Amino acid sequence: MIPDTVDSLRAVMADHDYVLSDGLAVSLFLALRKQRPLFLEGEAGVGKTEVAKTLAGLLGRRLIRLQCYEGLDIASAAYEWNYARQMMQIQSAGQGVLSSADLFTADNLIERPLLEALRDDGSGAPVLLIDELDRADEAFEAYLLEILSEWQVTIPEFGPVVAKTPPIVIVTSNRTREIHDALKRRCFYHWVDYPTVEDELDILRRKAPEAGAALGEQVVRFVQKLRGANLFKAPGVAETIDWAQALVELDCVAIDPAQADSTMGVLLKYQDDIARISGSEAARILTEIQTEMSGYKAG
Repeated sequence: MIPDTVDSLRAVMADHDYVLSDGLAVSLFLALRKQRPLFLEGEAGVGKTEVAKTLAGLLGRRLIRLQCYEGLDIASAAYEWNYARQMMQIQSAGQGVLSSADLFTADNLIERPLLEALRDDGSGAPVLLIDELDRADEAFEAYLLEILSEWQVTIPEFGPVVAKTPPIVIVTSNRTREIHDALKRRCFYHWVDYPTVEDELDILRRKAPEAGAALGEQVVRFVQKLRGANLFKAPGVAETIDWAQALVELDCVAIDPAQADSTMGVLLKYQDDIARISGSEAARILTEIQTEMSGYKAG
């Protein structure tokens, strides 16, 4: 059952270990209540995909994921005809009369994610995740307009397939290119930013409780400092969790410069960024964090 208030939505998402910011909670709530697609844009690793996964889990719905990539076409995204089966029908018909209506039937239709998402299996409309739309070609966006506005897919040989109950649609983009306004207008929109210190600490307590309070706070504050640096790719929340878990595996209870340097490849994914932060810069950040934490505790 879809929560009936923003606060109850935040609470049940938190029960499933997803911490919603105020803005995201409102956007998701409105999208669910108004049966509108939700377009989530933001840097990689901020938790856009996890929104759909968590939502499917708490509602007990199927999660249907369409992972976008360059060259994605209708045959891979929506449907294709079972040509082997059709050929067998033609051969078995022999000299008999076989019309196109006999060939282009539901039995010969192979459903891909978009078409599958229009089917209700009895447990409720599924959650359709159209992930990293910016990776697909611009032409593919035009094909999505029908399903996002009318909840149907029109198959030329077969006719429209209409959803009895609209699926819950989450569209994500890492903004490697701009998505066309025509698609955005059909969705509610939210920019998913990096979490605040408090929210990220809450996330880490849920996802990596073994790190403990002291190490967890040090990890989060270090990552937050890196996001303010001029890096090619700032670490996302996923990297924060990975780094905390890696430090725990190394029996680390407090980060020192040597440990930061040796594990920087868990946190940063580009050599230029690693070279910039390793050594004296990592030591400076750690000293700054220790001073801030000491002052905070003393206050």
